[in-house]
Amino acid sequence: MGRNLQNGERLRPVDLARGHGLSTQAVRNYEEAGILPSADRTPTGYRAYTSLHARALRAFLALVPGHGHQTATSIMRAVNQGEVDEAFRLIDDSHAQLLDDRRTLQAVESALRDLEPPAAPEPDAASGPDASSGPVDRFIGPLAEELGIRPATLRKWERAGLMRPRRDPLTGYRVYDESDVRDARLSHQLRRGGYLLEQIAPLIAQVRSAGGLEPLEAALTDWRGRVSARGRAMLTGAAELEAYLREAG
Repeated sequence: MGRNLQNGERLRPVDLARGHGLSTQAVRNYEEAGILPSADRTPTGYRAYTSLHARALRAFLALVPGHGHQTATSIMRAVNQGEVDEAFRLIDDSHAQLLDDRRTLQAVESALRDLEPPAAPEPDAASGPDASSGPVDRFIGPLAEELGIRPATLRKWERAGLMRPRRDPLTGYRVYDESDVRDARLSHQLRRGGYLLEQIAPLIAQVRSAGGLEPLEAALTDWRGRVSARGRAMLTGAAELEAYLREAG
């Protein structure tokens, strides 16, 4: 990517920092990380920034709310290295993740609309994982693989009270019935929505008892608002990045 580092007056690190509530060290760190293009140096060795650096800083700070600090850093680094297509790919990945989160939210809302109290597990041994009829129970490995998480995560959720699998009387292995799988899926979705285990536990308890959906509705309303805010932040970030690309040439 061509660099137009002589565009406008020279700026000191403190000039960039003050306009964005940053420290001068943060500005220098951003340059070293490749978020800002390399600055020229004065004869005395001081950094000399320009309006292009200010534009790059605005673009980065606008990208962070929608894409996260790590991805925003990778986007700016790719742009400054002339790998604009890679920057666009990273942006596309973020949009795909947001779309997936939105679909997940819609799936949770749809599931809750049809929520029914879970049936009590059958004590008959025929209801185990190898039963040929009825809901199929799962062991910890297949369930973890289905959710795309580690078995250790399911064990952690169990300790937090998010699910209560029974133990196979012969092997001692955890066995997850239909209600456990439902709780695991809801827990996974809410974790992806940014909720802590201690926030999820009372929601799962409400689902189990079917005592009302108000806590879940409040959580989903907040989640929906954050998904929308992230989508809008991505628009703002895209506008600032486009302005930086135009100025950089």
